[in-house]
Amino acid sequence: MHFLIGDLQGCRDAFERLLAEIGFSPSRDHLHVLGDLVNRGPDSLGVLQRLRAFDGAATVLLGNHDLHLLVVAAGLRPPHRGDTLHAVLASPEREALLRWLRQGLLADHAHGWLLVHAGVPPQWDAAQTLALAAEAQAMLRDDEAFAAFLPRMYGNTPARWDDGLHGVDRWRVIINALTRIRFCTEDGTMDFEVKEGADAAPPGHAPWYRIASRRTAGTPIAFGHWSTIGLIDSPELLSLDTGCVWGRELTAARIDDGHREIIQVRCGAR
Repeated sequence: MHFLIGDLQGCRDAFERLLAEIGFSPSRDHLHVLGDLVNRGPDSLGVLQRLRAFDGAATVLLGNHDLHLLVVAAGLRPPHRGDTLHAVLASPEREALLRWLRQGLLADHAHGWLLVHAGVPPQWDAAQTLALAAEAQAMLRDDEAFAAFLPRMYGNTPARWDDGLHGVDRWRVIINALTRIRFCTEDGTMDFEVKEGADAAPPGHAPWYRIASRRTAGTPIAFGHWSTIGLIDSPELLSLDTGCVWGRELTAARIDDGHREIIQVRCGAR
């Protein structure tokens, strides 16, 4: 069986209870974790260790908090006040875990579903999303390219995809789109400031999944990242960040064999 799991954010206890609830067996089943494995919750180290131990039974996407861990570990930014990354950074397994994290995906495809952490700009179809994600993934896995890019990763510009982008700007837009997008305009200009629910769109913007002209319309997409919109469970859209780290639920969706089922456990991380 294949299970999609929303943002863990260091909630190891809830993760263990969810694994028990779905009866997960690494010899039979496969987990697809939709990013933000770490941070804000109480046991980021335990989550990384548990997922890494699953080896081929788990595929992880990278979320914005996971990239933040890589930046902090490189000494390029100090931890934020609410970060809970110290145990990872102090662990004897630190380097092995960080290298494993860099092998994570920015987009994936499983049983007919396109998987991303945050969303997809309206200019991209599913094939382009996977191709651009693979391009940025290759950069993150290359030691020299990664070291050169990481100090320049943060920034909100360019705010719109263009096929002519190259180098740092190209990678930044790909990563911003796949790990940070919530609202955008019809032409794909992204807003990264507003983090409230879907009805809080800035003027001229809408949630990325409500852009009528988006090229992924008709493609089933599963994503996390946006806890303020909660669970969306429809035939072509699964939003699975249900705010575990804020004391709400941790959510999994079984997606294989034409079967879709939502499984949740209550959380109490904060």
